[in-house]
Amino acid sequence: MALSLHNTMTGENEAFTPLNPDRVTMYVCGPTVYNYVHIGNARPVVVFDELYRLLSREYPTVLYARNITDVDDKINAAAKENGEPISALAGRFADAFHEDMASLNALPPTLEPRATENIEAMIGMIEHLIAGGHAYAADGHVIYDVPSLESYGKLSHRKLEDMLAGARVEVESYKRNPADFVLWKPSTDDLPGWESPWGRGRPGWHTECAAMIQQHLGPTIDIHGGGQDLVFPHHENEIAQGTCAHPGADFVRYWVHNGYITVSGDKMSKSEGNFFTVRDLLAQFPGEAIRYALLSGHYRKPLDWSPEIAHQARASLDRLYQALKLADAEVVAADCDVPAGVVAALDDDLNTPLALSHLHEIAGRLNAAGTDEREVERLKRELVSAGALLGILQQNPESWFRWTPKDAKALSDEAVDALVAERTEARSARNFSRSDEIRDQLAAEGVQLEDTAAGTVWRRTGVRGTTT
Repeated sequence: MALSLHNTMTGENEAFTPLNPDRVTMYVCGPTVYNYVHIGNARPVVVFDELYRLLSREYPTVLYARNITDVDDKINAAAKENGEPISALAGRFADAFHEDMASLNALPPTLEPRATENIEAMIGMIEHLIAGGHAYAADGHVIYDVPSLESYGKLSHRKLEDMLAGARVEVESYKRNPADFVLWKPSTDDLPGWESPWGRGRPGWHTECAAMIQQHLGPTIDIHGGGQDLVFPHHENEIAQGTCAHPGADFVRYWVHNGYITVSGDKMSKSEGNFFTVRDLLAQFPGEAIRYALLSGHYRKPLDWSPEIAHQARASLDRLYQALKLADAEVVAADCDVPAGVVAALDDDLNTPLALSHLHEIAGRLNAAGTDEREVERLKRELVSAGALLGILQQNPESWFRWTPKDAKALSDEAVDALVAERTEARSARNFSRSDEIRDQLAAEGVQLEDTAAGTVWRRTGVRGTTT
């Protein structure tokens, strides 16, 4: 089955055919680095990491660019509030972003262009737009002339006349039309700025991505991804610039957007108190569980976030890792073929919930394989290779089961081992009362015991309580 993707531009699932099969190109909007990223920011990272993994399996070269916006009014405001240099704040939160996304098993993109390193490309694009009659300079600003592009609104399926009719009455004096947007704006001495034909200033957000795509991937790319919230105005305005800067070129061939993260059905918002940063969630749950939770729903649909979904994801991974643990054999994912059912699910517009269900089917067969060594080996290879394509199941099961929340007041591994050894001695001495006490003590600490023929093994469940 060939890969198909839902194209926001057409509203249909389409067979993916790259412009050049030897060089697939994909651009995804990255973070504006003024704070820790939240779980909504993490969803497109995980979704398009999954697509990157799938494309890399099927094509020899995939150029995946994800930008860093390190010049922006939000960054300026945050740095001023903190009393620190703008570059220091942007650098600190860019590093934090990389750390958090690595914890979710997201692969680094092929390219990570930063806005501040591509100012010349942005100035060059703006000059082309002015020369082509699609932009104008006014009061130190450069503005995109929206009515100059007849097809404006085709991605978001909005009509320009409706947008102009619904625009607010008061418009900045330097704009000709209410829908026009800023490509370049002046900077005061206390703000980042670069010399340009229109004076010292800085780029508008919409210009950054359009120019970096052109600079690093070319005038036409295969896939542009991002969150649904970026369709309008950001991606619509990117199209306006990319199309007019290269007349006759197809700026983006497939537009792919993931759905929102909601909390109890509502949009996540700091003002509503339902805002979760990835950094905070990583202190409570393994990064792999957060990734699994993000993959548990189809990428185009809203995903309702709650502690329960993360606990469920961890429990699901417990079952998968337990199957690998019982199989007790080392497997290298690169040496294995991914099961056809898993690939078919992902090829069908990244149906990750179906792909994950296939993993659990494989784990069930692995658990039932018993002493059939060849079957155990085959199924474990399938499970590990399928997990690799999904970015999970690549660590040692013992490490998985011994994970503890950051800064948790939990018993150390050494303390647990000592209690397990004491319990073993108590059982040998038929002191079952003490044995049960230790079992209950460990259960209260979120440690589950399993008595096997080879001895007692333990794992952390992340759930504290008592047994009866």
